Amino acid sequence: MATSTPTAPADEPAPSPQSSQGIAPDLHPRHEGGRPRRSMLLHRLDLRGAPYAFIAPFFAVFAAFSFYPLVYTGWISLHRVELASLDLMEWVAFDNYVALWQDERFWNALFNTFTIGVISTVPQLLMALGLAHLLNYRLRGSTFFRVAALTPYATSVGAAALVFTMLFERDFGMINWLLSVVGIDNIDWENNKWAAQTAISTIVIWRWTGYNALLYLAAMQAVPRERYEAAAIDGASRWQQFLKVTIPGIRSTVVFTIVLSTIGATQLFGEPLIFGQGPNGITGGADNQYQTLGLLLYEEGWKNYQMGRAATVAWAMFLVLILVFVIQRVVKRIASRRP
Repeated sequence: MATSTPTAPADEPAPSPQSSQGIAPDLHPRHEGGRPRRSMLLHRLDLRGAPYAFIAPFFAVFAAFSFYPLVYTGWISLHRVELASLDLMEWVAFDNYVALWQDERFWNALFNTFTIGVISTVPQLLMALGLAHLLNYRLRGSTFFRVAALTPYATSVGAAALVFTMLFERDFGMINWLLSVVGIDNIDWENNKWAAQTAISTIVIWRWTGYNALLYLAAMQAVPRERYEAAAIDGASRWQQFLKVTIPGIRSTVVFTIVLSTIGATQLFGEPLIFGQGPNGITGGADNQYQTLGLLLYEEGWKNYQMGRAATVAWAMFLVLILVFVIQRVVKRIASRRP
């Protein structure tokens, strides 16, 4: 009797010789040279490595021009080094820091940096906030006013300091002339401590108010208009809208400008140097009445030729900034816990 061999349905593939022998078929066939696997590996490297490749130039520049100088300055501060022989370093450990702690000039410079920073930063940010609030309204020629507000920032610190030095000149300055009109005697702006610090703070205020105003203006324009409309419906006045809507809406920008101004005040150098008009600019006046930490660093390194002490002052400035930011974070955390 004839037997019939079962045939596979038409829609099923015929078994290959390899499968009939118990060998599993290759579901991912390789081409010559393993190109699919290589392309898959390159694809994974592209997905995972591309972000690091994009940010690598920044970190390379940061390491070369910021991190390495910071570490090397810290290393120099532990040695006695003179400007004329930088390759000869004598290990002194923390003697430079102990000497700086006992130096009255350091505490005087630190106090002057703090007072000039307060006198310049507080009025500067308040004026910038008010100017930004005015520019936030629809005004004719608003672009002109915004460019004009940024012009002082674009002016070099040397030119601005020279102009204000002539304005605050004791005998022939315009400021003393205006004061004499109202019956006030001439003020010796350079030799009087608080007058000199006020004059230097005026230069800083003039240069940075417009810059901070534009930062505030950009933040104000990002506040949704619906908030102002809701506040107006509730009966809030313009002043109440400014306090309850505008200020909370730009809080992060205000914090940013405070941090930026604090860093700038700690590094203040060009304005007091040019205001001194000569040798007194390095020492911050005959009695160091307006010498800042930046001027003290310059005096130690390029007048006394003690680079180890100069590096110590630089690290002291860095540590002061860290201390200020830690205090700011602690105060912010305490304030956020209050009901």
